Amino acid sequence: MSEYHIPVLLSESISALVNNPGGIYADATFGGGGHTAELLSRLNGGGRVIAFDRDIDAIANAPKDPRLTLVHNNFRYIENFAEQLQRSAPSGEPNGGKHGVFDGILADLGVSSHQFDTAERGFSFRYEEAPLDMRMNREGKLTAAEVVNTYAEEDLEQLLKLYGEVDGARNVARLIVQARSTGELKTTGDLDRALAKVLPRGAEHKVLAKIYQALRIEVNQEMRSLEKFLEGAARSLKPGGRLVVITYHSLEDRMVKNFIRTGNVEGREQKDVFGRVIAPLEAVNRKPIVPEESEIAGNTRARSAKLRIAERRAEA
Repeated sequence: MSEYHIPVLLSESISALVNNPGGIYADATFGGGGHTAELLSRLNGGGRVIAFDRDIDAIANAPKDPRLTLVHNNFRYIENFAEQLQRSAPSGEPNGGKHGVFDGILADLGVSSHQFDTAERGFSFRYEEAPLDMRMNREGKLTAAEVVNTYAEEDLEQLLKLYGEVDGARNVARLIVQARSTGELKTTGDLDRALAKVLPRGAEHKVLAKIYQALRIEVNQEMRSLEKFLEGAARSLKPGGRLVVITYHSLEDRMVKNFIRTGNVEGREQKDVFGRVIAPLEAVNRKPIVPEESEIAGNTRARSAKLRIAERRAEA
């Protein structure tokens, strides 16, 4: 598992998550299975973990544990699975009825090390002639190649701004359109060469990382999936159940923070007659937890991680 992906904020996230060793928990982003393995170690024989991942490569990491159920699907559908659990629960059991089924839900929103380090997946500009793919689910239809070769210049500019916070997004979009007019952009090398004019010397990798992030988010519809996940997770938690989310860039962290505070990713406040904000969750930590320097030294991909913890309100 450690070779596939090093779990970030492992102890902090699982300690925040588990409040009932015999409960039902969800790992919404199984990946290399590191968080799930630690979660299972904290549960007793009556505990259970439902883990989700849309990457078929991740499924191969499943440990043989009767308490684990692995679901090959997008975490945005977590509420659908929770409803199935409710319907299958014996009448009168606490897992049945209108309240949620999970004692805790964990989501680590980072791309796995395996995905970054596997050249043919096309997630990283480190591999010059890798295919422009970036699909987390290899059965998905949209690829990064299709985005850069078919999207209108205005649409490219917008996604670069929104998902990558790319400075000079208009120039980047224009260069992509100019390059594809002379031939299809098929590989990471094709894209990198097309963008050479706007890559500042000494900061090429920083700019490319933002561009690749924007394309990856578009290919996998990550922001829409995150919104649907948060809505479903809030409804799928038992009262007092914990939602624990690890984010890696400002856009997704802002969405998680807004949802915990207001019940929607835009941060629109709705108040009751007493002036209290109506939201299904309550923040446990007002400021996000970040990795210690020692963890970052051993895993540089942890440097941008932020951990937010929320609890479902009893009246939600």
